[in-house]
Amino acid sequence: MSYAVREVLEFVKQNDVKFIRLAFCDMFGTQKNISIMPDELERAFKEGVSFDASAIRGFGDVAKSDLLLFPDADTLNVLPWRPQQGRVVRFFCDIKTPDKEEFLYDSRNILKKVVRICQEKGYTPYIGTECEFYLFKTDEDGEATYITHDKGGYFDMAPIDKGENIRREICLCLEEMGIKPESSHHEQGPGQNEIDFKYSDSLNAADNFLTFKSVVKAIAARSGLYASFMPKPISNKSGNGLHINISLNKNGTNIFKEENGQQAEVESFIAGILSKTREITAFLNPIVNSYERFGKFEAPKYVSWSHQNRSQLVRIPAATGEKTRMELRSPDSAINPYLAFSLILGAGLYGIENSLKLPKEINENLYTLDEEKLKDIEVLPETLEEALDIAKNSEFIRSIIGSDVLDRYIELKEIEADQYNKSIEKEKMKRLYFEYI
Repeated sequence: MSYAVREVLEFVKQNDVKFIRLAFCDMFGTQKNISIMPDELERAFKEGVSFDASAIRGFGDVAKSDLLLFPDADTLNVLPWRPQQGRVVRFFCDIKTPDKEEFLYDSRNILKKVVRICQEKGYTPYIGTECEFYLFKTDEDGEATYITHDKGGYFDMAPIDKGENIRREICLCLEEMGIKPESSHHEQGPGQNEIDFKYSDSLNAADNFLTFKSVVKAIAARSGLYASFMPKPISNKSGNGLHINISLNKNGTNIFKEENGQQAEVESFIAGILSKTREITAFLNPIVNSYERFGKFEAPKYVSWSHQNRSQLVRIPAATGEKTRMELRSPDSAINPYLAFSLILGAGLYGIENSLKLPKEINENLYTLDEEKLKDIEVLPETLEEALDIAKNSEFIRSIIGSDVLDRYIELKEIEADQYNKSIEKEKMKRLYFEYI
């Protein structure tokens, strides 16, 4: 919904709002926020709110530490899980320098620019996510354990499925915030859940993804549980994926619909994503643990596509009409959604602009296909280090997010990977992923 600043200020006055959260995320997709009082909101819209960027990973150092947050009025949301007397509202923010210029490392702004390029070329991209997470029990101190909330499996029902009421509460909470879940269910792993979302424009989809993660963690905590989006929290069980569904509208119509006669554009869009997936994997699967998920429990390993086949990187689900779309199955929830969506859309546009041809569809189950047939199929990077090595040499990535952002991202991620590999206490580092992803 679109709001004018004056409407927002009036809403705050009339609805007993006492705290205002100004939210943004760091370079790696971790949501951050500061709170201001209602009397400060008008000034925030006009002048911004200063914060120390040196404390935010990837943003700067103490020599250039001052940045400004400018709330985006369109992202106004009341937080339903907070008290309804003395309400708390949240805005996502644009980040600017003290000179009121765009901040180079503001990933939300990068996505805005990519969407504008899409629109200039006549396309409006829509994104819907399918997000998996585990629910774990907590100990007497409220700390997360590795004991799952239940022992259920795929599509199980209560009483085996103990996450039913929590998923219900999450969905109702999101609906109050104007975010539309489409479905929810128990996933394959014990204590594993999935909630899928209706399509929205790309920027809202990214904002909603960050909101969703915070809602899940808040509702789980209120129930004495801990929610983790870590890609592979349990080594021998299903991993947490983030399937990204994409469609393109042209002249108000979804071009993925077969009756539109624009299948050449659709195929080139998918071909573009396939052609760049290895290059952008470091942004779709950004932590060491991400690579433990590939090739198991329906998580893809190869650069391939098919209709319906869930062993493939790209799947064209059996949907009709406006729900016709492509599904990218490799990403996980450790992403920065703004950077990931920017690169995926950029890759699709690259395919259209260069009239790329879609490679041959592969219909076999890649988990059981013999080695001789697999040897000619490109493989996704097998480690974060490999993914980073591919990304750092990508002129395509530089063209989408800029050299400065890419170089900073690579630098910090290489340090992270090196620290993990040299650590004699790897479980401690895994615990950080477990708690913060």
